[in-house]
Amino acid sequence: MRKRKMGAVLLTVTMLAGILGGCGNNSTPSSTNTDTGNTVSTSGTTEGAGDTGNASSNNGEVIELTFFNADGNQEDPWTDPVAQAITEKTGVKLKTTYPIGGNDQSEAVALMIAEQKYPDIIFAKGSANNLIEAEALIDMSDLIEQYGPNIKKLYGDEFDKLRQSAEDPSIYQLSAYTVGGEKYKDCGSAQIQWDVMKANDYKIPETLDEFETMIKEYIAASPKTEDGLDRIGITLSTADWHWMITLGNPAGAIADGAPDNGQWIVDENNQSMYKFRSEKEREYFRWLCRMYNEGILDPEFATQTHEDYIAKIASGRVVALFDKDWDYQDGEKVLKADGKLGATYCGLPLTMDKDTKCPVLMYQGLTTGTGVAISSTCADPVKAIQFIDFLCSDEGQVLNKWGIEDVNYFVDESGHRFRTDEEIEASQNDKDYQKNTGVGFHNYPFPSYGDGITDPTGSTYTTTSKSSVIGEYNEEERAAVEKWGVELLVDVFPQASEFEVPPYPPLWALAKPTEFDEIGNQLDEVAWSKLIECVIGSEADFDDSYDAMLAELEATGMSDAEAMLNEIIAEKVALTQ
Repeated sequence: MRKRKMGAVLLTVTMLAGILGGCGNNSTPSSTNTDTGNTVSTSGTTEGAGDTGNASSNNGEVIELTFFNADGNQEDPWTDPVAQAITEKTGVKLKTTYPIGGNDQSEAVALMIAEQKYPDIIFAKGSANNLIEAEALIDMSDLIEQYGPNIKKLYGDEFDKLRQSAEDPSIYQLSAYTVGGEKYKDCGSAQIQWDVMKANDYKIPETLDEFETMIKEYIAASPKTEDGLDRIGITLSTADWHWMITLGNPAGAIADGAPDNGQWIVDENNQSMYKFRSEKEREYFRWLCRMYNEGILDPEFATQTHEDYIAKIASGRVVALFDKDWDYQDGEKVLKADGKLGATYCGLPLTMDKDTKCPVLMYQGLTTGTGVAISSTCADPVKAIQFIDFLCSDEGQVLNKWGIEDVNYFVDESGHRFRTDEEIEASQNDKDYQKNTGVGFHNYPFPSYGDGITDPTGSTYTTTSKSSVIGEYNEEERAAVEKWGVELLVDVFPQASEFEVPPYPPLWALAKPTEFDEIGNQLDEVAWSKLIECVIGSEADFDDSYDAMLAELEATGMSDAEAMLNEIIAEKVALTQ
């Protein structure tokens, strides 16, 4: 039976009493499900069941379903060519709303629960479990069995991982992340400027010590940029949530060779540990402390804004980073526009020692717990699941990712899709390309095949393929692969085949109980401030500071959170056994 945790719902209502007292029912668009043009049709909705092509048709009738997207910020009027083609195929158009003012989704979702008014389709991101506890999301299992053949085909052997648990086998959400596929590109666990790589004859540092030596020797030989700016060895962005990306996450990969499970490490017995307990990670932060005290780590890293961080990268001053490319790419774009490719970054499979294997290419299995759901008040759940099923079909996947045939892509004599150079350039350089064409604009957070997976024509579902990645390499990247004797930059990384797929999904995305999240959030608040204190303190005081942090984490409930997470992991493991 489904567990009911109404205490959490009552708490949400109580916390929002003040908000509701001062706001009308229309204070946030994402909380409403009233007269939005929904047309509820009970006749003909089973038409097309089992059809692997067109998900549904309704005699030309178009209904509007409301959709809350917790991870979007661009207005979607549903008027672009791809949107219109989707509506033509499904009889559905979406009216999309987002968290107001760029805020996270938690307040909007809490308001939905308090008012018990929900959009038809919901992507709640990290607040999904609040909706599950409030019984605001339906179990899609039966709908998928009857109307979702393409959904089942897309998830394949990983379909059962969508279920909540062995005890509660409901499917409340699909996955917002790709299913399977290949990684043709990755920025690694650390990044260093291409000019540094060239100065070292493209030697790939195998240890943290070698990485340190490369940075120091390069700064000693070239202390200023060509613009006369003092070089910065390493900088980080820690003034807000970016601390997890530049300070917390790299420690797990570099020190422990651990895949991304947020702030957690899981051992071979599926037992979890709040990762800053790790002795190897303690040594990583000790190294950062030494880099800070030696002036290699930016003395402003703890106080600068993220905008300051990006500006420093854009200046070409920063020799090395511990980040992900989606986070620092705005700085790189400026460097590329200025023709300073040598100051852009080479991704490295860096680890603390030669015995540790960089896990960034590892496939962790289907990412679950964060995805699209259908609300309990949905005007037409059948239409909603048929709409999603079309998006999962071969036709829907190609439409979403490639666009309109003979407009955004063409088919060659062998039946394979291709894009013109002009289209590729527009997709890369026109900031409004997706919004204007619709290509890729409606893909996330709906289900999607990963890169490299091919459809029956032999073309990849996505526009990213091995050949397309190679074709986009700039002169710095082409020089590197030639020097290394490989085709792809990531060919020098430990490959996915060298790792076993864990029997549980990535932990950072799982919808977890409210009581766990409350402790986890407090742990992260403690770690955020205390890790910075450890790094900026003296080397002599480092161990005392680190021990004090661990004591505070324990007092905050670290062991209790680990025990709860072990139960969650066990539930997910049970789904695969």
